[in-house]
Amino acid sequence: MMGDGGKKRRGGSHCDGMGQRLSCGGEQGQGLLTAVQQGHLQIATALLDSHPSLLHQTSLYHRHSPLHIAAANARIQILSSLLHRSLPPDLLNRHNQTPLMLAAMHGNIACVQKLLQAGANVLMFDTIYGRTCLHYAAYHGHSSCLQAILSAAQSSPVAASWGFARFVNIRDGKGATPLHLAARRRRSECLHILLDSGALVSASTATYGSPGSTPLHLAAQGGSLDCIRELLAWGADRLQRDASGRIPYMLALKHKHGACASLLDPTSAEPLVWPSPLKFISELNPEAKALLEQALMDANRQREKNILKGSAHSLPSPSHSNEVVEDVSEVSESELCCICFEQVCSIEVQNCGHQMCAQCTLALCCHNKPNPATACLTPPVCPFCRSTITRLVVVKTECHDETDQDGVDINCSKLSKSSRKLRNLNDSGSSSFKGLASVSSLGKLGGRSSGRIAAEWVDKQ
Repeated sequence: MMGDGGKKRRGGSHCDGMGQRLSCGGEQGQGLLTAVQQGHLQIATALLDSHPSLLHQTSLYHRHSPLHIAAANARIQILSSLLHRSLPPDLLNRHNQTPLMLAAMHGNIACVQKLLQAGANVLMFDTIYGRTCLHYAAYHGHSSCLQAILSAAQSSPVAASWGFARFVNIRDGKGATPLHLAARRRRSECLHILLDSGALVSASTATYGSPGSTPLHLAAQGGSLDCIRELLAWGADRLQRDASGRIPYMLALKHKHGACASLLDPTSAEPLVWPSPLKFISELNPEAKALLEQALMDANRQREKNILKGSAHSLPSPSHSNEVVEDVSEVSESELCCICFEQVCSIEVQNCGHQMCAQCTLALCCHNKPNPATACLTPPVCPFCRSTITRLVVVKTECHDETDQDGVDINCSKLSKSSRKLRNLNDSGSSSFKGLASVSSLGKLGGRSSGRIAAEWVDKQ
């Protein structure tokens, strides 16, 4: 948007805080828009009380209403006051932008929430690029605004008539979904939220069947390792070609993003892919989901290290530790996963109650890719009792603060740990367990081998 640097212009106009001149239709009109932009609630209220018609005052060229200016400048009190005066939340400026779009653009979450509560339409399109408020939030990287819009869309009558999945994958005038924009702008946090909400990971920007760019192409061009990791972990196709016949690997090389190119090289090991088509994965509670997502990230981090080992590229230090939090040498054997004997049991299969570590659970869920014809996976089975896995929960640790007669602290029940081990070893009849426990590398999800081992073991049963 063009601006005037906040300087006073002919006719007494001022900047509205978004680089646009305010309307000079009289001193009262100019005073109201300036008061809204600067956050002077009392002045704005007094002007509206004495001149109610000023409620429809707009800036000179781009036709920003007081509601637009309040939303863009995070003036939540003034915005609430304007809405309380029955001002419609979906007012349009010259480019058909709504106040919700401007609030999402500038990351003003309080204004976004207030406008959504007032019934702002999430399916309005501007006339610049044909974008919605969801595009604005993803492009500018405001994850809290993005999440608020998605949450509102799930219960919005407009989104309900469209369908939530269709709204998440809504395209702008150039065929870009919010996921494309997040990948292009290196917004990894927004990328994760969109993927978790059902965004199509390999959607093309082209229409009518012609090839176009996928989010992975755009992430490779921008050189964002975090976005590439996220897209690959959700099953992005490394071999899909754009309109020029290029795969993402070629774009990373062209723009001299060496580390990205190494991960995108079609000859390198494939990453583990989040098993989103599985019904019980979509029903995970936040705690269990966080454990499995961390296991997936750790496994793919190890894959990245193996790929980049010996090359001229190295990965930046991760924000999290790849090491197990607990010191395994000090953990009771009864707490260890009976598959890998390396990690502590953290995930419980229901309804059978058998327990595994998050890494082994993930290996069982990730060894197959979705059927392209049906986009679904066959549910895996418990390696101990062969029952189909229908639900995963976090293992509950039983701790006690009691002390015995000699004053010795009893921190955790050893009986429950022992019984857990016996149940895992004996409850299944041990034949299934022996086949899986003999593979000590299952807990090390460093590449594709662990997935193959799990698949081969299941096929033999």
